[in-house]
Amino acid sequence: MAFARKSTAGLLQLKKQNTHSLSRFPLGKASVSIKRFTPMAAITTAPTLGLSETFSKLKQEGKVAFIPYITAGDPDLPTTAEALKLLDSCGSDIIELGVPYSDPLADGPVIQAAATRSLARGTNFNAIISMLKEVVPQLSCPIALFTYYNPILKRGVEKFMSTVKDIGIHGLVVPDVPLEETEILRREALKNKIELVLLTTPTTPTDRMKAIVEASEGFVYLVSSVGVTGARASVSDRVQTLLREIKEATTKPVAVGFGISKPEHVKQVAGWGADGVIVGSAIVKLLGEAKSPEEGLKELDIFTKSLKSALP
Repeated sequence: MAFARKSTAGLLQLKKQNTHSLSRFPLGKASVSIKRFTPMAAITTAPTLGLSETFSKLKQEGKVAFIPYITAGDPDLPTTAEALKLLDSCGSDIIELGVPYSDPLADGPVIQAAATRSLARGTNFNAIISMLKEVVPQLSCPIALFTYYNPILKRGVEKFMSTVKDIGIHGLVVPDVPLEETEILRREALKNKIELVLLTTPTTPTDRMKAIVEASEGFVYLVSSVGVTGARASVSDRVQTLLREIKEATTKPVAVGFGISKPEHVKQVAGWGADGVIVGSAIVKLLGEAKSPEEGLKELDIFTKSLKSALP
């Protein structure tokens, strides 16, 4: 299943809208000794920086952004809440949170399986928003939602954007919308101060890549390989050339994702000049396949620190 279709800026062709209904969320009970998220009074903290501001700060410090990805609701939403807090405390600079969807075209088997498990437990958008409303005020790093276009359309673009703004989301990644169809998303994102991140791939023509980086906000998401998400044995040397070409076209930060799964990958990509490194499937697999949520969080802590320590 190829990720790039008809050279759509490295984005997936928008499929004919499916009407997948999500059932109401029954809050899962998992035996994690770490304190679960509970309703609480607003926490007074310094305002969280947005995506662009985060990259600017890191650049001044000579650092590369560490951006982990997890799927909301896998193994359950309480564990997702604890994972978000743990990733933040381990030094994540931005966190990508995937909204589970029943037809995730850009995702490989690991994240597809995570989405399937999450939806089977009854996870839905309202439940995710309720969880984030409690957790986001406790985080020091910004969150970018990774969602397919259909869930946005079902809610209504304006309502979706205002909802995620109200809970403190700073960024949005929508992998299945071609550049030509992002106008409404970009307008509503701008109105709500949400940074809409666009993707470019190894098969994106140069002229199209330049149009993408011009329109992208927050950072440019460079997909490291053709195909779907998933851990890979190595990162293609082509990424180094792609990074150079993108940086010749823009001063915006560039983060590399898809297939980054080991500390050595993180170190290699950072050495090639990436401003950020995104790790998804390896983390999702660890959390989703752990013997228990508590064990998964412990393993997440160790793995995250090993990835973070590989970065300058």
